[in-house]
Amino acid sequence: MQNQPTADIIEQIRDIPFYQDSVARGWFPVLGKTEVSRGFPDGWLTPRVAAALASGEAEFALSAGADPGRLRFVRPPSFPLKSAYRLWSTHPDLSATWREGCRRVSLTTLPAGGPLPRARAHTAARDSYAPARGREREPDRRTVRLGLRVDPERWERDEVAGVIGELRSEQRRHPLGRYHLDGPGAQLAQLVRAARRQGLWDRFPRPASVVTAYGYTPVNVRRYLEREFACPVVDLFGGSEVGHLYSGDSGGHYRPFLDRMSVEFAPLAPGSGLHRLIVTSVRNPYMPLIRYRTGDCVRPVGPGADAVRGVRFCGRAAEVLPTPCGPVSQGDLDDRLTAVSPRIFLSQLRTTGPRDTRLLYTTFDGEPLDGAESTRLAEGVGELTEFRCEIAHRTGIPIGASGKYAWLVRER
Repeated sequence: MQNQPTADIIEQIRDIPFYQDSVARGWFPVLGKTEVSRGFPDGWLTPRVAAALASGEAEFALSAGADPGRLRFVRPPSFPLKSAYRLWSTHPDLSATWREGCRRVSLTTLPAGGPLPRARAHTAARDSYAPARGREREPDRRTVRLGLRVDPERWERDEVAGVIGELRSEQRRHPLGRYHLDGPGAQLAQLVRAARRQGLWDRFPRPASVVTAYGYTPVNVRRYLEREFACPVVDLFGGSEVGHLYSGDSGGHYRPFLDRMSVEFAPLAPGSGLHRLIVTSVRNPYMPLIRYRTGDCVRPVGPGADAVRGVRFCGRAAEVLPTPCGPVSQGDLDDRLTAVSPRIFLSQLRTTGPRDTRLLYTTFDGEPLDGAESTRLAEGVGELTEFRCEIAHRTGIPIGASGKYAWLVRER
């Protein structure tokens, strides 16, 4: 049957209580987090999984994010990290330096990255987290995490200097002075801007590569990072519950990494080029997910079976804007911004009435667009949504408590 698991996959999951009804019916429905969480963990506790949990070969974990809908699941220790490392070891822009022993330095924030040790007493009082005292090493010693507080607008000079000091330390550990830097694209760009503003850019050690793997990275942000760091900037997409699925390259194209996986696409609306990404994955041996809705919104690039070989990620499917011309994604809006000016940094579209929107935006240099650019942008958003659009420059856009910027806010 179309989009149903193959016979060999069914044999691998036949003894899992959660799937026994589907095996008996011969039909596997699409699953979301609600369905997968129902009856957890009993529906997944085969004798093999129970033994693995008892021995430490498996562990309970939560999917990424900071909202109440996070998925609890069972996985091998360091499962998403090892998935990333396998991808890095074969990636055309990462494999050479990875084989040379480059370490990965991951910029994170407290809510998104979990608890980090508090900083020196004089900074802890203002809810700041000093990188020099806030590093957390992964078991394989190839990753170090550097913690900062959520809001980049509040990063002070000593915090940014602490991050740069840690990066310089990691650079010195490598015989050729190389390291990988990863984190959310917007926060990495904010770190560059803060270092420049605070007179610290000359001390910032340039990475061998930059990896963004924490959500949609706007095209202008990726290009800004490429320009400032003069190295490849690679997007990775996947999830902590299924592992990595696709990787970008230095040209902005995506290539599949579907080891023990398959994908399918479900249109968000009839005739829409936007699709939900649905994954069948047995990469996690303790909790294989069959026809699991990842929450990603994509545009397949090729037709038919070729579609899996090239997709364009467009943000989260739950965050699209319904319009008279169909659903509009973050990636669709990003195309309009990119076409107007490479200076646009952050943006947020706010619905202010039944057919009215206001687009807030910031720029990398802090200066507003000129009148002609603002007019083109308003017209472009209007064509995209068939809503009236007002354009407003801002010096900053508030970040959410989860450490992510909302591209869409529904005021009514």
